[in-house]
Amino acid sequence: MNTKPHRDTILVEDAKILSHEAFDGDQYVMRVHAPGCAARTKAGQFAHLSVHPQRPMRRPISIMRVSADEGWVDFLYKALGEGTELLAQRQVGETLSMMGPIGVPFTVEAKRPLLIGGGVGMPPMIAIAEQIKKTDQKPFVILGSEVPFPFTVKPSQIMVDGIPEGVIGSMPLLEDWNIPSRLASLQGYPGCHEGYVTDLARHWLKSLDDQARSEVELYACGPHVMLEAVVNLAREFDLPVQVSLEEFMACAVGGCAGCVVEVETDDGPAMKRVCVDGPIFDGYKVF
Repeated sequence: MNTKPHRDTILVEDAKILSHEAFDGDQYVMRVHAPGCAARTKAGQFAHLSVHPQRPMRRPISIMRVSADEGWVDFLYKALGEGTELLAQRQVGETLSMMGPIGVPFTVEAKRPLLIGGGVGMPPMIAIAEQIKKTDQKPFVILGSEVPFPFTVKPSQIMVDGIPEGVIGSMPLLEDWNIPSRLASLQGYPGCHEGYVTDLARHWLKSLDDQARSEVELYACGPHVMLEAVVNLAREFDLPVQVSLEEFMACAVGGCAGCVVEVETDDGPAMKRVCVDGPIFDGYKVF
């Protein structure tokens, strides 16, 4: 009997770059043709990408969107170090070696998912939104960034109760899907909430009645300090919360144990590998 959850689920593909767009703040959105990965991916999973023939070490990058029908996979990443700077130089038509999809995905069963993404933690939230956009779930998406957003901010036409006046900036893609979204930043961007994503989330949660609030679960990906704040917000309102952790990885398939974090289990604290035991964890068990 096969008891290994990741056995025969991770593919290695030659992924041809279909498009590669640059945005302010050293941010990039890359689309590759990888039909095997596209057919298997669930929200919250990631891929391990080769960045350059001269650099054998791969880089883990969260999957933002997929099309199983057309066989493409989208990534949003920020050029922060040598590896991603080399990746940013890769051109349309070139081929990358890609391993994926990897990791435990989000379990999204809440009637009112509250999706919170910060910086390059935005992609898993977009992935959740796309995965559930045709269901009867009622997601609300809050995205935060301290550099310009990697899309043209659009005034939302979707009303959201409890949001401060003037906070109307949204992500066009989510707006097209009829999924409400709002943006937060400390940089004074027009239409965005001047503050943290958790401040904006608190406004929204306080506007809900007890019944509506009981239907909420929080899902988050972003910097460590943001995730800790999201879990504290969940505690404040006594709500379940799932977080996607981002750790430095070498093998990304559970062999090297270089990405372990301490997680509370029924048997006490245990060290878990973010790559294959995660990256999705119950927020209360890691914070």
